[in-house]
Amino acid sequence: MDALRGSQDQRGFGLVETVIGLSILAFGLLGIGAAFSQGMRSMAGSNYDILAREKAAETIESVFTSRDTKTVSWAEIRNVQGETGSDGGVFLDGELPLRLAGDDGLLNTEDDAEEIETLTQAGPDGEPGTGDDIVQPLTGFTRQILIIQLGPTLRRLRVVVRYKVGAEARQYEIVTYISSYA
Repeated sequence: MDALRGSQDQRGFGLVETVIGLSILAFGLLGIGAAFSQGMRSMAGSNYDILAREKAAETIESVFTSRDTKTVSWAEIRNVQGETGSDGGVFLDGELPLRLAGDDGLLNTEDDAEEIETLTQAGPDGEPGTGDDIVQPLTGFTRQILIIQLGPTLRRLRVVVRYKVGAEARQYEIVTYISSYA
């Protein structure tokens, strides 16, 4: 008899407990789904993130090379307008498309080519440098060089590469310092 009485006192989950449990489970699954979706969006643009980083670094190297090779004088390593509106440098102001460097080899200067830089990837055969390579113009990218005078022999150099991944605007920025000493 005691065995029967013990089983009568045991009750299962009620409707309210079941609904609350399922609600908590659904909320957790929605959170995981949102995190997964955000991760996928972030990964979708990772190639562009790397490309923007490399283009910004390439631009920094271009400015340092101009100083080291004396392609331009220290006085010319400035923006055309810059802080004063008439800094008199060779680097163009504002956001500009990623164009190929001109004869001086410097990026974002007056003699840059009209042609937009491209990204070339291996085609279906998997080998770069063959006729089936995929060439993608970098039309959605812009580059800005900002040079600020900090002292007679020191300037702050800021390069910003902006681009879009879907509807999301992104940017990659490098800030460094350049001195007149090569």
